[in-house]
Amino acid sequence: MRFLSLASRLARRSRCPAILAAVVLTGSASGALSADNVNLVRELAGRVGPIVGSSQACTSIAARRVQAILTKFQEAIREASTNPNDRNELAREFERNIAEGRAAVNAGRADCRLVERQLADLERSVSAPPTPQATVAPAAANAATGTVRPVASGNVRGVTDQEIRFGMVIPYTGSAKENGQSYKRGIEVAFARTNAAGGVNGRMLKLIAADDGFEPSRTPEAMKLLWDKEQVFGYLGNLGTPTAAVAVPFALERKALFFAPFTGGSVVRRDPPDRYVFNYRPSFVEEADAAVRYLLKMRKIRPNQIAVFGQNDDLGEQGFAGVARAYRAAGLNDKAIVRLLYARNSIDMDEAVAQLKAQKVPIKAIVMVGTTRPAAKFIEKTRDLYPGMIYTNMSIVGATALAQELMLLGPRFTENVIVTQAVPAVSGYSSTVLDFKTALSQVAPGEVPDYISLEGYIAANLLIDALKRCGPQLDTERLVEALESTRNLDMGLGAALNLSRGDHQALHKVWGTQLDKSGVYQPIDLE
Repeated sequence: MRFLSLASRLARRSRCPAILAAVVLTGSASGALSADNVNLVRELAGRVGPIVGSSQACTSIAARRVQAILTKFQEAIREASTNPNDRNELAREFERNIAEGRAAVNAGRADCRLVERQLADLERSVSAPPTPQATVAPAAANAATGTVRPVASGNVRGVTDQEIRFGMVIPYTGSAKENGQSYKRGIEVAFARTNAAGGVNGRMLKLIAADDGFEPSRTPEAMKLLWDKEQVFGYLGNLGTPTAAVAVPFALERKALFFAPFTGGSVVRRDPPDRYVFNYRPSFVEEADAAVRYLLKMRKIRPNQIAVFGQNDDLGEQGFAGVARAYRAAGLNDKAIVRLLYARNSIDMDEAVAQLKAQKVPIKAIVMVGTTRPAAKFIEKTRDLYPGMIYTNMSIVGATALAQELMLLGPRFTENVIVTQAVPAVSGYSSTVLDFKTALSQVAPGEVPDYISLEGYIAANLLIDALKRCGPQLDTERLVEALESTRNLDMGLGAALNLSRGDHQALHKVWGTQLDKSGVYQPIDLE
């Protein structure tokens, strides 16, 4: 009872959360806390939680220090009541306050130097010698020796004390297989680098891929395989727009994370956004708008001399919609835009070429919404017919693979080939590009860096940042909350990454590149 009396007095009068925390954190293991102290622990959660959350968001503060406090407070929650409902309520309250602390730092409302002092005060109070009425909790003893007891993951799918499992549905066959492998490689490089540094809160990251052949009819089976058999935590890096139309409902029905799919389609960009769907890359609309403005303003192409080449499915529809929107934004009539179509997973370009030849007004530029092989085949079939044609490809084409295909045909096929990108030039020296090249050489020696693998690397690191801020008590809801609190994340791209409840797309910038005769992309200004 002496402990209860002291704790109650401090809870009423003390302005120092460190003192309050010390009472609970050093007294919890003694059994002094009872169901009567639920309110006291709840109040302490409101004072200690923001410090813990702010500390998690400050990269200068070592994670092990925060982990030690987390472990002790979780012990206090368990000792506060024997009622599971009380414990769950206290845990949720603590997590809400942690989230507020993280958000304060991310929004610039809290200074990490002040957070450091608050955490140090908390640590000093917790590590102080126990009073005769209280004994030191086992977690505190662990902290004193520099070890932290692992926190159990509970029953969260795909999460154990040792690893976090993510699933990825990509094509191993079909016209987009190169893109899928490149995106997977970039994610794996980011995971390998993080794992080599100790993982995320002590857990290793694992990526498990399944093949759908870039065919929507096969996507449900691949999604189900990863969910039921592999027991993945969520989905990361699925490839394709038509396949996403099938995969997204599957993930949403299970409240599973669907993160950074390789598509710019609207199916992953609802307004307001679906809670569990997050994007790294700009949309097809944004890429198409950038391409159209470039052709109209920089290359002085007339509106009726621009055509759209694309798949006869959701991918092609999304690309065309982006071009049409860009026309309307420029005050132009979008009704007469010429469309050149081809079948998914096909390189038969005869119909598209025939449509191009049939135009009375000569087409001088084409906005291309397709994957590598169809795009390369179309350029091959039309280059000699239209020597001055400008081919502007969206980033989903797979810039490196396209360059390789065209170089096999000969240098003249590389002329006037432009690709809008979701990442900076791979040939450049930006911080993120240099980091990626270093990591790639360590993880996969001999592999050549390309735009899609770089995008996978960046997208994975965006996710890793949020995972770290979640702390050891990981579940999907906490991760969504952490992602939505991403503010001004600087990865050296030249554009900060941001996510919020109302915007689940981290990047809205589009870069421009043009292929030279040696098969290397050079950066260009799009406006």
